[in-house]
This record gives sequence, C-alpha cells and structure tokens, in this order.
Amino acid sequence: MAAADPAQLFLGELTCSVCLDYFQDPVALDCGHNFCQACINVWWAGVKTDFCCPECRDTFSHRNYKRNRQLKNIVEASRTLRLESTNEPEVSRVCKKHSEVLKVFCREDQTPICMVCHLSRDHKDHTVVPIDEAAQDYKIERGKEKPRTTETERQKIVSEFQQLRQFLEKQERFQLAQLDETEQDIIKKRDGYIDRLNEEISLLNKLIYELYKKCRQSASEFLQVELGGFSGGSWSLCAKPLAHPGLTMALLLHMLGIRGSCVKGILQVLRTALIPVPLHEPVNVTLDPDTAHPELIVSEDWKSVRRGDTGQALPNNPERFDTELCVLGCEGFTSGRHCWEVEAKGLCAVGVARKSVSRKGKINFRPKYGVWAVEWSGEQWCRAPTSPVTSLFLIKAPSRIRVYLDYERGKVAFIDAGKGDPIFTFPTTFFAGERICPFFRVGFSSLSGPFHPSSQLTLCP
Repeated sequence: MAAADPAQLFLGELTCSVCLDYFQDPVALDCGHNFCQACINVWWAGVKTDFCCPECRDTFSHRNYKRNRQLKNIVEASRTLRLESTNEPEVSRVCKKHSEVLKVFCREDQTPICMVCHLSRDHKDHTVVPIDEAAQDYKIERGKEKPRTTETERQKIVSEFQQLRQFLEKQERFQLAQLDETEQDIIKKRDGYIDRLNEEISLLNKLIYELYKKCRQSASEFLQVELGGFSGGSWSLCAKPLAHPGLTMALLLHMLGIRGSCVKGILQVLRTALIPVPLHEPVNVTLDPDTAHPELIVSEDWKSVRRGDTGQALPNNPERFDTELCVLGCEGFTSGRHCWEVEAKGLCAVGVARKSVSRKGKINFRPKYGVWAVEWSGEQWCRAPTSPVTSLFLIKAPSRIRVYLDYERGKVAFIDAGKGDPIFTFPTTFFAGERICPFFRVGFSSLSGPFHPSSQLTLCP
C-alpha cells in the first residue's frame, strides 16, 4: 500500500466530504466532523428529527452545529498551496482507514470511499460511481434542491392558510347559527309575554265591565249583597250607600274573590279606565278621498263614507288602499290631546293609524302593524283586534263612538258618546314622532258578524 502524501492528507482535512471542495463557512457537528454550512443545510433539508452526519452516520435530535472559525482561517491560508504531482487533483481526500485516495462515491451510504473500502465487506455489494461524477451530480441536484424546497414551502403555506380559512368559515357559520337561534328564542319569549299580557288585559276588561255594571246599580241593589265567611254566618248589608268610593270598589273586589296586593293595582286601573280623559281638544275631522278604497264612496263634504255596489275607476296612487275597505282622515297629529266622534251603521271600525301604514295588499289591523281601532256591527258585538282579539262585553254596540288620542302618553281610548261609558283603551304605546291619522274601515266582512253592504260612517260636527 502506497504511503500517503502528507500534503494531500493536509489538503484532505480542508475539504468538505459532501461537496469535495474547500470548506466554505465550515461548521462542526456534535460528532466532531466538519462540513460547509450550506452543504449541511442542504443535507438536512426537509428533516425534522434524527439529523444524520453525512460522514459517520451519527444522528442528533436537534439541528445543532457551531461555526469553526479556526478551520476557516486555515482553509483561507492554505489556498496558496499547490500539489507537486500534476496527476492528482488540486484538492483530494485520503481515506482515514486505509490512507488511500478517495476515488469513488458509494451511493448507498452517500459517502466518498477509497478502492480498498469498495472491495471490503462493508461496501462490496454497494453501487459506486467515480467521485468526480458524483460531485457533478450533487452540484446539479443542489441547484435543483432550492427551487424544489421553495415550491414545497409555498405549497405548505398555501395548504395551512386554506385550512385556516376553512376553520374560520366554519366558526363564522356556527356563530351566526347560534346568534339566529338566540334571536328566535328572544322573539318567541317576547311574543309569549305579549300574548299573556293581552290575555290579562282582556280578563281585566271583563272585570272592569262587571265592576262598572255594579257601580251603576242603585244603592239598594248594590248593598243587597250576601257576604259569607264571617262568624255568625251569612248576613245582608241593607244600610245607606257607602260614603267612600274606594271602599265601595274594595268591597266589590272582595265579592269577586280578589285579595291582597292585586286590589291596589286594579283600583288604579279602574281609576284610569272609568274616568273620561279630560282636556282633549275636539277636532273637525274630514276624510281624505285620495286614500279611500275604490269601493268606498266619500261624500262631497268629506264627512261621510259608505260602501258602494261596485268599484270606482280611480287612479291607483301610492296612498290609496287597494285591498282593504279603508280610508284615512286628512288630519294628522304629532302631539297633543285630540278627540272626535263618529256615527256608525252596519259593520265598521274606527280608530287611528300611523301615516306609514301599509296601503297595498292584505293588512293586519293590530297595533304591532300601526293600527289602533275597534270594530262593531252596530248590533250585538264589539271587539278590539289585539293579539289575541279582545271581545268587549257590551250589551249593545254603540251607534256613536268618541275617539280619544293622547299623543305624548301614547294612549288611544274609545267611549260610547251617547252614554259616556268607556268601551276600550289600548295599552300604552310609543308613536316615535310619526304622524298619526284618523282611521276608518267600512262594510268589510267578518267571521264574528254579518256582512253589511250598506255600512256607513259619518263624522259628527
């Protein structure tokens, strides 16, 4: 075996075993072997664990190496050296095990070896190529590695952001669905509260009417009441009328079985409902023919309206009702207290409505949709289209009704103009600054009463 040239051995120590060239920015691994920094980075490209040394095959759990500045200085200083033999390459490497020149590259082990190593048991069946050819192939692959690595990273970033977008879109849909469910629950609970409140209002109206009838009795009729539950059994109260009206009401509530804290609240409601609202300014209301349904005939003085046999050829302007048999008053109110009277014949409805109330198609005549009105047949029934519908317990529907509007308090009330009896008061509302107009409906058909083709409404002076 030929003795190794010391100069070649020295130059071999200054050569990277990966690129087979002088070290460029040499770094040392934990195993002690040195490589160009760029070469070891390419060697470990795409590896996340078990970082392998290209020379001794030791593995490391982390990507660790240290700059070898001393070796870098030696490499720079030795670049002026030249080999005496022109048959040897400028930079070569000697096998540390056999002191032979590294002439071939083992593809299985990815390392340069000498011919003795090639013939040894460790590399006998391995594929080898000349070291110059391997170096050229490595340089080509190294040139391709960077674009391939960049494209891989690009695809990885695109994939990660696509997954993130899908996650965010899924979360958005989930949160919006949760919000919709919450909104539906709130609406359902609100409607339930409103329905229960309207039921209570309807029951209270019944109670008010019963108490009202009691209050209209004569003193002897009123005081001839059987009271039970006292010691000594039942007894009749046949004395002079009670001097205190509040005590009279309290006694009536006791007779109706109402006890405790409810009494005070009901007395307050009675005080408000049974006493006519004062200081309302009488208004000379006229009808607005531009809003009248084509089947309604408005008189020349705009004070009366009736239903005709057929529809009139009228322009379908935006303010005209085209389906419901309605007409609005010319006057509108945004403040103050006002009242007016209407004489009715047949099936009619009177009240107030927001000026923005729907004019086209089917209309819902309830406060929620901008209408506060009572309906009556002129005979035996009268009702308020609340939710649920409030049936008013009147012996006979009035032929003349007075409408009260208190804009600031949000009150709409109705009184029998002939007797002065209260008919119905809608729950307090909020008009929000919108103009409120007198509202009239004539000659419509109803499930609760007969159809009146000759229905008519007349505004009283």
